[in-house]
Amino acid sequence: MEAATVNLKTEALKNGIIWGVINIVIFLVMWYLLRDLIGGYVHTGISFAIGIALAVFFCIDMRKKAGGYWTFGQALWPIFVTFVLSMGLAYVFTIIFGNYIDTSYPDFMKASVLEKSESMYKSIGFSQEQISVALAKVEETTDKQFKPTFFEGIVGFGIAAILYFIGALIFALIFKRANPNPYNLNLKEEQVS
Repeated sequence: MEAATVNLKTEALKNGIIWGVINIVIFLVMWYLLRDLIGGYVHTGISFAIGIALAVFFCIDMRKKAGGYWTFGQALWPIFVTFVLSMGLAYVFTIIFGNYIDTSYPDFMKASVLEKSESMYKSIGFSQEQISVALAKVEETTDKQFKPTFFEGIVGFGIAAILYFIGALIFALIFKRANPNPYNLNLKEEQVS
């Protein structure tokens, strides 16, 4: 394999921005064309599958650009930067979108979450009193999620960043690859013979 010829920090930033833009495009397509699917299992499944596929693609791409081999430590930070930057762009965009572009988004999401939660509680056999208590808690949570204050936004981003760091740890473990010949000086065949 060739020695690394690219700056992995730059690649991680580039990949994070590309992934973030893809997430934003998916969000906009879902919002304007398939609004009824947002917040449901189909939307979650599509987002999860695309996210995993992009994570695998970017990890393999960065490892290749690192020369084909990287240790766990070399893999962790570029992967984390890619993950957290993509999440951060989408997170900030949805807050801006809900507050300034289409102010019906937070209310729509809150109503959708409450409706799906109530349906789930009924299917498990909760009494009406239990459903009311549970829905009050869900409503409080959705207010913080879809109309966060500045502090709530920072805390939400921090919690998400921790979860993405755990994901980056897992991906770094999966995509690390030790060089089977660490003393290879990349000599050409003419030099060896």
